[in-house]
Amino acid sequence: MSIWVIFKLLGSLALLMFGMKAMSEALQKMAGPQLRHVLGAMTTNRFTGMLTGMLVTASVQSSTATTVMTVSFVNAGLLTLAQAISVIMGANIGTTLTAWIMSAGMSFDITVAVYPAFFIGIILIYQKRYRYVGDFLFGLSFLLLGLGTLRATGTEMHLGENQALLDFFASFNPTSFLTTLIFLLLGGILTFCVQSSAAVMAITMILCSSGALPIYQGIALVMGENIGTTVTSNLAALSANTQARRAALAHMFFNVFGVIWILFIFRPFIDMVCGWVGYDVTMTKAAGTEAFLSNAAKLNFVLAAFHTTFNVANTFILIWFIPQIERFVCWVIKPKKVDEEEDFRLHFITAGFMKTPELSVLEAQKEIQSFSDRMQRMFGMVKDLLVLSSSDTASKKGAQTGDFNKLFTRIEKYEGISDNMELEIAKYLESVSDAHLSDDTKAKIRAMLREISELESIGDACYNMARTINRKYNGKQDHFNERQYDHIHQMMGLTDQSLTEMNRLMGGRKESFDVNRTFNIENEINNYRNQLKAQNIVDINNHEYSYAVGTIYMDLINECEKLGDYVVNVVEARMGTRQRGY
Repeated sequence: MSIWVIFKLLGSLALLMFGMKAMSEALQKMAGPQLRHVLGAMTTNRFTGMLTGMLVTASVQSSTATTVMTVSFVNAGLLTLAQAISVIMGANIGTTLTAWIMSAGMSFDITVAVYPAFFIGIILIYQKRYRYVGDFLFGLSFLLLGLGTLRATGTEMHLGENQALLDFFASFNPTSFLTTLIFLLLGGILTFCVQSSAAVMAITMILCSSGALPIYQGIALVMGENIGTTVTSNLAALSANTQARRAALAHMFFNVFGVIWILFIFRPFIDMVCGWVGYDVTMTKAAGTEAFLSNAAKLNFVLAAFHTTFNVANTFILIWFIPQIERFVCWVIKPKKVDEEEDFRLHFITAGFMKTPELSVLEAQKEIQSFSDRMQRMFGMVKDLLVLSSSDTASKKGAQTGDFNKLFTRIEKYEGISDNMELEIAKYLESVSDAHLSDDTKAKIRAMLREISELESIGDACYNMARTINRKYNGKQDHFNERQYDHIHQMMGLTDQSLTEMNRLMGGRKESFDVNRTFNIENEINNYRNQLKAQNIVDINNHEYSYAVGTIYMDLINECEKLGDYVVNVVEARMGTRQRGY
């Protein structure tokens, strides 16, 4: 075998994998938001969930994309884990369509249709309205070109006449259970190494259709591929949150359970599938080379038929036990016992799962909503800090001083958390924006970058107020009088109202949000600040309190007004993005 043939084989596999990825991404760009709505609306019970997972996966040609969407919905509280498990079961059936496309590509010379598709695709790519259709045609063309080249290379290699290869496979006892386990393990390892079950399936089809690899060992490889692809997702989920890891474990449980029960009826099950396709299991080369190769050519369809039948049968068995599977994965993966408020980590963005930019927007939006909630909690701590610093409590030193210092330290920690959240979310959005995006998604990402910048400014404003209160508490200035405390509490009450309105928008749909309420609160804050500013000058002149106390007092009032401006900026950024599938 020449080095050129080996490179041709590797190159065609690379074309196949790239084509599959490009085609899947183009389909998701065309239908991503609509598919998310379908996924949320059609999972009312385990059967509709299974059908939804099957249809969505068949549409986007990627079970990984469906799994990512499903995990996002579980995190968002739109799907229960039980519903997610039913969708993942359906995704396993939907992904078998890929095997049928590949078996057709391996059986017929389809490269003649590739070049017209490339030509039409490039025309459509340069037309804004149809560019995603052009992307899809390019992806499909690369996929078919890869399959055609793979088929031609397999024929050119004459694998069925390669004595060394035949001797290697012949060294395994075809009737031995150990042989089945070895090939099953080999399929899992290959899939894990290549990171593509489609590529390993293509290699299996070449080996089987050339007559080099017996059907039983070939199907053992396919079973191993099913497990290998779940190992990849479980490793990716290690850095993810609890629900993502549970969903990945449920996916692995589904495939491992299926492999275990199929091993008990391995040969009868395969013989049944071979009978459906019309493949003669008993035929050997003694029947003649032409007849033998003609029979072997059907093995592509045997592999595809087995893949579909196995997943359908496995789903039919396990769909009745979804509550038990849910309890099992929850028992295996328990949530980490940490104080969520004190622990900085991104809860919805799962770096290991980010596959396509169109599907990553939902994770980022949920993370920004969490960021927004956290900033209102931080403002609540500032209000509590003001209470602890009041003259009544300040006189009770000791325990009260300890509480004050402890709360101030928490606010400091929150300020660091807000800085980290802004950087991490921005980094994630930048990695998403590196990809080829739809105009809709680009607009969403621009808006989200502005949102996180303004949310971080809210954190800064809260910390500035806390520092001002801390400086007054530990300094020698007089305390605020009762009227000043009333004014500050009233201003903070208005500011808290604006934060509540902002979080109502971030957690809901903007069509039902009355933006005028936010603007009205902001006008109230501005007018009240102006009123207090004028009154403060009068009070200082009348010696109601010292200039130093008046300065600290107005620092707090002005910081509340600034915070209100940041809230309006967040609301404007959110409302400025065209809502479709957030």
